[in-house]
Amino acid sequence: MMIKLHCFGESGHSYKVALALTLNGLDWDPVFVDFFSGETRGAPYRDKVNVMGEAPVLVAGDVVLTQSGVILEYLSEQTGKLGGDTRAEQREILRWILFDNHKFSAMAGMTRFLMNFLPEDKRPTETIAFLQGRLKAAYEVLNTHLDGRRWVVGDALINADISLCSYLFYEEPFGFTRTDWPHIDGWLTRISETPGWKHPYELMPRTPSGRV
Repeated sequence: MMIKLHCFGESGHSYKVALALTLNGLDWDPVFVDFFSGETRGAPYRDKVNVMGEAPVLVAGDVVLTQSGVILEYLSEQTGKLGGDTRAEQREILRWILFDNHKFSAMAGMTRFLMNFLPEDKRPTETIAFLQGRLKAAYEVLNTHLDGRRWVVGDALINADISLCSYLFYEEPFGFTRTDWPHIDGWLTRISETPGWKHPYELMPRTPSGRV
């Protein structure tokens, strides 16, 4: 089955799925989404790819899925990997994915966008400061949880780790310094040392230089 992922390198949500596809050992091809030129806001994309106007979008045969958390679960259903061995583990994975999408990746993605992809004179400093405050609280939750643990859930890398780590591997500044959070720092190192791991810009096409 041919798998295609509508994505772009700057998208942390797309990276979650790209990394899961890779760690699951699946063959897939990226389809570049020209987000910064407004592709996701246009009628062709919304009518034919994703009515929500977002990336990523997974196309696997007749299956078309949006929302990274849903896609991660689907991939685990297909491969039997990264999705938890028990119902209790699966519920715990879902708990952390919901936390990530609500308080972690959502805040990090918006903060990074405002700080790096808007013209400097249009960056809303008060909004950025507010979002960074929300992020600090989320970092504290994750850092405390990882104290004495190698992984977010269970004894191995799993979908909860993949979801939460995504934006933290980007170099563009958004107020996250790994060394400020030692348990997160060690956890990110373990993820990047996992066989098959790749940086988001290695897995997905980026917007050409000068276009953002």
